[in-house]
Amino acid sequence: MRQNHAGLVLVIFLSPLAAADNPNSPSIRGEHSDGLAEGKKLPDRWSTTENVVWKKDIPGWGWSSPIIWGNRIFVTSAVGEKELPKPVVGGYPGGFIKPDDVQRYMLYCLDVESGKVLWEREAHKGVAPQPRHPKNSYASETPVTDGERVYAYFGNIGIFAYDLKGEKIWEQKLGNFKVRGGWGTGTSTVLLKDRLFVVNDNEEKSFLVALDKHTGKELWRVDREEKSNWATPYVWENEKRTELVTVGTGKVRSYDLEGKLLWELKGTSGLVSLMPIAKKGLLYVGAGYHIGPLYAIRPGATGDISLKPDQTSNEWVVWSQPKGAGIHPAFLISGDRLFSLFDAGLLTCSDAKTGKVLYDRQRIETKSRFYASPWAYNGKIYLLNEDGTT
Repeated sequence: MRQNHAGLVLVIFLSPLAAADNPNSPSIRGEHSDGLAEGKKLPDRWSTTENVVWKKDIPGWGWSSPIIWGNRIFVTSAVGEKELPKPVVGGYPGGFIKPDDVQRYMLYCLDVESGKVLWEREAHKGVAPQPRHPKNSYASETPVTDGERVYAYFGNIGIFAYDLKGEKIWEQKLGNFKVRGGWGTGTSTVLLKDRLFVVNDNEEKSFLVALDKHTGKELWRVDREEKSNWATPYVWENEKRTELVTVGTGKVRSYDLEGKLLWELKGTSGLVSLMPIAKKGLLYVGAGYHIGPLYAIRPGATGDISLKPDQTSNEWVVWSQPKGAGIHPAFLISGDRLFSLFDAGLLTCSDAKTGKVLYDRQRIETKSRFYASPWAYNGKIYLLNEDGTT
């Protein structure tokens, strides 16, 4: 796992998201983007020395998650030529950090067993085209791999494809756009079969784009009536079809794989960076500025499925909670329970099928905020706060 306030990679026995029957963790939140793992040998406690096989310093700063394929770990970082102000830990500062330093946008490949850096590649070098939030980095997007190539996305810089030996295959610039408040980017790429999907919601021209993973060629691009958001899209493979679900400040939208809008749902509120999840035949989606609505949606919806003011459900919305979603950490579903973690250190548990609240916003004893999403294995839930404490 990667600590939240330094360019540091820690391996604890096995990565929790790479310990099931499939040892690979090719994208954000693991193989199925759900934060679940299995393995009786996985540790349930650790420190800087206990249950640590190795640790390795990675230069620079990056909030991206590491991904794993076979015996290789991939992680990105942005390395400045001079020391920039470190990302702020604690509190919730406003403003932005002005980009006045040359950055090296880096992709690192490490050996799982030893932590040895097998290779490192400079995808781009130059002054960052946009500012960043004091809590953000210039490498906050998690890479993705299909076992043949690894795709590293750096927001306004572009997306870069390498083979597993570190040879660059292609690069694609998607545009440089202003983000609200000068806060920077952070939406990760998703991969399905031969296509890469990228959502770029910004203050100038928001869009969803599909790229050919072999060549980087743009296959299609659709405009979005949204301003700045940071929510990674979610591939929902359900009993009726495969959908690409995106969360915005204005609406939740679902598209088919050719960019056609399938359905939309009004009701999200405030800033959005929370990724949806699907389990038990339903899609769970929602977001708000610190606290917002949560919806459970059944497959097959079309058109506008928004709830009316006096509704909590309809033909497509199975159930909803007005205050069931946070702003940053994604949902976790383990068994029949759905967990919502709020950035201020509150945890809610609901029945995933009915939406019944089993316990509501219990306080976690910490003064630090939560930005990382929770994960679970062996009947336990793990919550990692911004100062590196689990």
